[in-house]
Amino acid sequence: MSLLRELFQGELPRLVMFDLDGTLVDSVPDLAAAVDKTLLVLGQPAAGLEQVRNWVGNGARVLVRRALAGSLEHAEIDDADAEQALQLFMQYYAESHTLTQVYPGVRQTLDWLREQQVELAIVTNKPEQFIAPLLDEKGLGGYFRWIIGGDTLPQQKPDPAALLHVMQLARVDADQALFVGDSRNDVLAARAAGVRCVALSYGYNHGRPIAEENPAQVLDNLAGLLCSAESALLPGLAG
Repeated sequence: MSLLRELFQGELPRLVMFDLDGTLVDSVPDLAAAVDKTLLVLGQPAAGLEQVRNWVGNGARVLVRRALAGSLEHAEIDDADAEQALQLFMQYYAESHTLTQVYPGVRQTLDWLREQQVELAIVTNKPEQFIAPLLDEKGLGGYFRWIIGGDTLPQQKPDPAALLHVMQLARVDADQALFVGDSRNDVLAARAAGVRCVALSYGYNHGRPIAEENPAQVLDNLAGLLCSAESALLPGLAG
């Protein structure tokens, strides 16, 4: 029996919601390029890929504030300076997504879920304007019935509002839904919504192992959902 069926007592969920950055795609190279260009224009040193990787996950506004602060903590950043930097970042990030890559196992898993007629959705803190173009560019545009970005609703993850909104649109109860993400925000949002959560080990969780957040399962490859529970946890056997 596949891990996905084991999570739902032998059945399949009716709805699977996915985070985007760090879950389906590795977008940090393009995000870092836009951050560094913003910082250089503002007369600050570039941050670099690894620092940006640890700052991603709370939306563009927080990412920019962290970049200006050079730290996860950004309370001291002036709001006007942050707004100026945000406008620059949005402009530069919109120019290119060529460095973003789809993670192994993603297309295989999405194809299988679509074949099983499981409804699919994106719930991300990424600004909505970037999501559909990025999905289309990476060949993932036709899979998702609903797309919720970080500015679609007033609340962002870890608030559960976006998950609850999608479940309402899909007319699906929490015990029939799964959320798949890579960060503490994802696990907390799923937990608050009463939804099972599977987390990917390779994503962006501010430098901390996602297992510390106790999701229902941690996988190294999204295709592990389609394997037996035992093989899904063995390196190299998850797709």
